[in-house]
Amino acid sequence: IGITKFCVHPKEWSENKIRIGGTKALHIEKIKELKPDLIIANKEENVKDQIEELALNFPVWLTEVCNLQDATQMIEDIGHLTQKQKEAAQVISQIQHSFDGLKYHEEKIPSAYLIWKKPYMTAGSDTFIHDMMHKAGFENVFASKKRYPEITIEDLKNSGCKIVLLSSEPYPFKEKHIQEIECELPGVKAIVVDGEMFSWYGSRLLSAPPYFNKLYGQCRQSVS
Repeated sequence: IGITKFCVHPKEWSENKIRIGGTKALHIEKIKELKPDLIIANKEENVKDQIEELALNFPVWLTEVCNLQDATQMIEDIGHLTQKQKEAAQVISQIQHSFDGLKYHEEKIPSAYLIWKKPYMTAGSDTFIHDMMHKAGFENVFASKKRYPEITIEDLKNSGCKIVLLSSEPYPFKEKHIQEIECELPGVKAIVVDGEMFSWYGSRLLSAPPYFNKLYGQCRQSVS
């Protein structure tokens, strides 16, 4: 009955469901007016104080997803909560089948994944993005870091990365940013990637493996 402004799929929901703010700035009173039977929240995306306030009046299911196994477990859990176990199992099966078709690459490409600019921010080893990078054939050069650390151009120069993956979200990296990075890092290839494929851990995972296979092929060709 209510979605955030970032819930853009499916299209019919995006056009018809009531917006209850953004993940970091929920419209608490609007949510209370909706009287939901269940609120699905996320430890990383939502603000603790807001979720605790909502939990005083409504059932809240708090998710924490750091890898593919967590993601499928989340789908299974929500299936039980909503009495949609069969549908959840089908989605999980389709996701697993899709990832079974993901090519395994022994030679992973040393890469950095940027989620923000001014300052530059990347993804550490305890993130879902890191897990997706590994499965897609990319070695995270900042795997020694945690969460989403700030980094500098100098850090990138010293990282040994061959590819800089510029995410389309949350910062909307565009083609113009490719030239900026490549000018600063001679010999390094930058490419804008679909952030949904690397960081959305729901049903968008169905589309991720074919995207990863194509992306790896493009990047391998550019660094060989």
